[in-house]
Amino acid sequence: MSNSTPTKTANAATQQSAVMNTYSRLDVTFSHGKGLEMWDLNGKRYLDALAGIAVNTLGHGHSRLVAALQDQVAKMIHCCNYYHVQAQEQLAAKLVELSGMTNVFFCSTGLEANEAAIKLARKFGHQKGIERPEIVVYEKSFHGRSIATLSATGNDKIQVGFGPLVEGFIRVPINSLAALEKATKGNPNVVAVFLEAIQGEGGINVMELEYLRQVRTLCDERDWLFMIDEVQCGMGRTGKWFAHQWAGIKPDVMPLAKGLGSGVPVGAVVAGPKAAHIFEPGNHGTTFGGNPLAMRAGLETIAIMESDHLIENATQMGDYLQGRLHEELHSVQGFVQIKGKGLMIGVELDRPCSALMGQALEAGLLLSVTAERIIRLVPALIIEKSHCDEIIERLVPLIKKFLTPA
Repeated sequence: MSNSTPTKTANAATQQSAVMNTYSRLDVTFSHGKGLEMWDLNGKRYLDALAGIAVNTLGHGHSRLVAALQDQVAKMIHCCNYYHVQAQEQLAAKLVELSGMTNVFFCSTGLEANEAAIKLARKFGHQKGIERPEIVVYEKSFHGRSIATLSATGNDKIQVGFGPLVEGFIRVPINSLAALEKATKGNPNVVAVFLEAIQGEGGINVMELEYLRQVRTLCDERDWLFMIDEVQCGMGRTGKWFAHQWAGIKPDVMPLAKGLGSGVPVGAVVAGPKAAHIFEPGNHGTTFGGNPLAMRAGLETIAIMESDHLIENATQMGDYLQGRLHEELHSVQGFVQIKGKGLMIGVELDRPCSALMGQALEAGLLLSVTAERIIRLVPALIIEKSHCDEIIERLVPLIKKFLTPA
């Protein structure tokens, strides 16, 4: 009996060492969650302001989602795309309704959705007789870690060691039409502009609404595809179904993932008339994309979001949380600004602050730090005012202490 605890510890260490070393993990293992709360193996409670990095739209253990998934598991988990999948057709129709676009391809991740968007743009170019199509991408962007999406990503640090990168990308700064026009002037190979409506990993950098409108106009004038990556900022997170809708525009291609399945892996590429029929049978595919379980998760997520008015909640709670953060921090030396929209929030400091992830964990709060100086808060859309107040109660003292000279 006296050896039981060391044996368990040794077993856990052995299991952990068997996992490939691709993450710098914090020293905690969670056993379960409910709503915005999570508990570790020792029974300690945490408030989840990260939601699996904008994935758990409905929080943890939502009763309606759990019941729907249990029902679907008992019926059918997987069916390959040789056959019609009814739930796939239903979810596609719902995404078309919400976006005002026309057709959907389903995959399993945001990376896959962005990879498909890049392929769409290249095939669009080849159909126009362009042998070496080029796509405009952005500084500080993040589109994934496959070789193609990594090449499109604007982060030198995560590209190191993986060259040669894929060619065919032109990089520009955000929110500068002049820079975009200069970078593409006289270039007949440009086929698309690819951007995040709000950059997530790049630091919660918001594309200005007028800039989005200008790019939409430029793409129309030059017969380019306008592709908006909504993987992190989509699915109601900003107070609209999709963040670009604040600008009153529609893209030609829109990759989605993260919050679409509330934790079940779901990716999608939604296309408008200009891009919807570029792919033909055999051009693209996936084994797991569009499977019945993932589609049921997407359908149930959207149904709950509608019935519980979670889009409106994202606006109200986002405004409240951002307001409280600014109220508490605006006069603190070292605080820079609050960035973002709705429940996609960045607290920018004037110095690297990755240490705050571990300090917040100790204080029972889950968050992340991105782009070195940005504290990222992307809680579940079911968040209530009391949760926002608890975030303030736990986070603000940590920031003030961190910024106080030793």
